[in-house]
Amino acid sequence: MQSSKHFRLDDFIAGWIGGASSVVVGHPLDTVKTRLQAGRGYKNTLHCILTIYRKETAMGFFKGMSFPLASITVYNSVVFGFFSNIQRALNKYRHGDERHRCSMLDLTLASMLTGLVSVGLGAPVDLVKIRLQMQTQMLPFRNDGTNIPLRSIDIPSQRLYRGPVHCISSILQTEGLQGLYRGAGAMVLRDVPGYTLYFIPYAIFCDLLTPDTSSNPHPCSIWLAGGLAGSISWVTATPADVVKSRMQADAQLQRKYKGILHCVLHSYKTEGAQVFFRGVSVNAIRGFPMSSTMFLTYELSLQFFKSL
Repeated sequence: MQSSKHFRLDDFIAGWIGGASSVVVGHPLDTVKTRLQAGRGYKNTLHCILTIYRKETAMGFFKGMSFPLASITVYNSVVFGFFSNIQRALNKYRHGDERHRCSMLDLTLASMLTGLVSVGLGAPVDLVKIRLQMQTQMLPFRNDGTNIPLRSIDIPSQRLYRGPVHCISSILQTEGLQGLYRGAGAMVLRDVPGYTLYFIPYAIFCDLLTPDTSSNPHPCSIWLAGGLAGSISWVTATPADVVKSRMQADAQLQRKYKGILHCVLHSYKTEGAQVFFRGVSVNAIRGFPMSSTMFLTYELSLQFFKSL
């Protein structure tokens, strides 16, 4: 499972497997989170869940999942593969041994670099996912030159995007390549500190739950550490995630935000400071099962590859 002495391919494969399992577990709540952050008309989390179920049935929670299932698996493969390999590279450079135990400084640096690298692939993935999840939001129906009356679009023929491929091609035609990276700046602000507060708490909790440093963490310890790390990361990343979601849901036809600062100021002026914590409870809840599944599947996959 190695392509060179220091570069390991099994981390990428394990990340791919973990990513697939986490998408299936977390996508329903991710849809609720996106609707709460970028949509309108929802009083709270429960109201949002009931509204989606009543108007779109249970399938509404899985709207746009085919694209994340295909792409986020690759995304997580890159994230976990890069993180593990950059740790080994730092250990080799700083200590002369890639198996050396990572210091907190090395972990922080590897996490921040991972967050930065992840945006290159993650921004287009998130954009398409969010545009597909927001399909039942409003679209321009008639434009008289002043106000744009809107109506809900529940009939398939009225939907703006027929699927992931059509969504990508439409964005490229109307907004250009930079359109796929709308909200990327906000994603950097979310993911650089977000991944730092993802991998470091995981390492700390694993250490606390595994007193014997010579043994591998127990699956239950991995599951709990991963879940807690996911909740911590997502809760602290919520304000930047709100801005990112709003900018990515801000389609060309209804363009409202000029940039990150304009989005922050406009959201604050119109909805108050609490808007930046919209969906925080959903993030805390969904962060646990998604991350616990991700880390557990990833670690078990690595152990399986090493046993071959």
